[in-house]
Amino acid sequence: MTKEQTVAFELKSNIKLFYKMASVLMSVIVLLSIFVYFYIQQPQFAELSPKTILPKVHFSTYAHGTFYNQLPTPVLTRTIEKSRVTDLMNFLMNKNPNARPSAPIPTAVKTNLLQLKPDENAIIWMGHSSYFLQIDGIKVLIDPVFSENASPVPFTNLAFKGSNIYSANDIPKIDYLLISHDHWDHLDYPTIMDLKDKIGKVITPLGVGDYFRQWGFNKDIIFEGDWNDVFKDKATQIHILPARHFSGRLLTRNQTLWGSFALITAHHQIYLGGDSGYGPHFKEIGKKFGQFDLAILECGQYDPDWSLIHMSPEETAKATADLNAKSLIPSHNSKFKLANHDWNEPLIRISKASKNMSYRLLTPMIGEKIEANNDKQQFSEWWK
Repeated sequence: MTKEQTVAFELKSNIKLFYKMASVLMSVIVLLSIFVYFYIQQPQFAELSPKTILPKVHFSTYAHGTFYNQLPTPVLTRTIEKSRVTDLMNFLMNKNPNARPSAPIPTAVKTNLLQLKPDENAIIWMGHSSYFLQIDGIKVLIDPVFSENASPVPFTNLAFKGSNIYSANDIPKIDYLLISHDHWDHLDYPTIMDLKDKIGKVITPLGVGDYFRQWGFNKDIIFEGDWNDVFKDKATQIHILPARHFSGRLLTRNQTLWGSFALITAHHQIYLGGDSGYGPHFKEIGKKFGQFDLAILECGQYDPDWSLIHMSPEETAKATADLNAKSLIPSHNSKFKLANHDWNEPLIRISKASKNMSYRLLTPMIGEKIEANNDKQQFSEWWK
């Protein structure tokens, strides 16, 4: 075989190999596309109907199928523009070995919610932003996530070891389920469906109730409101209030509203912050309600690149003061890794920022009972 024939033969072989590899790659892409298509047909990826939202908008800003914050609030606040893909890759590659605890999260003796005395006022943190409250005879559940992960992608964003100690079986019948917004770490489809028969009333910002209707909930038990709308039931009021955040479960953002809540009972006023960057709304809410017995505010999963949609611990302390709250429970930490800071940094920094402040800082372990009427109750620095 001549040199020219050898080169021609190798070229032909390489072309055949190229087409074979391209064919395999295309097959993989097609199969992956088919898998993704059918995967997102699952009910947790419910599509929303703007027709159910628009007639109810009175206080927030809604235009062209999108909600807006009170102030301009870009999700990313850095000066150098990057694509979402680049941003995601940077987040995944810039790993902090201390962003997840090296040992199981220390938890308290798990409070048995089914055996609480009817006249007992108690609050139990279930990790991240999930809370159970029994206050003045009513039972309230906030943003429950009992799944092992908080992500649309299976086996990602796994809960820290030891942090996921509650399940739907541990929850008694509840009067009100409050959902602050539709992000995966606040609205968890498997948890919601497991709780379905235990829920008396669902309270959500605009649009979020659409998920529940598509998931088979009776529309009569869903109260879906705009900012400053109020749900009233006997001596209980639940105010849906502003927050500075965003929404969205896949690629489309801000089709549903996000918010915070003021829970007003016969003898207590409690602020439930959801997710929010710092802003003037905290001071406005504080003036409106005078004083809160307790504020539950996000303190974790912050980053300089998204400084307007999540608070630093120092901003959490400032927001607590703005709200005129007597006590603070810092949430949105110690269960899921959504940012690259050390897993226990939020609690270290909020403890420092809360020194010499007018409020009491409450730092329970997951599962530890907070006695709502005991202003002498002490909590350990368990994160150390």
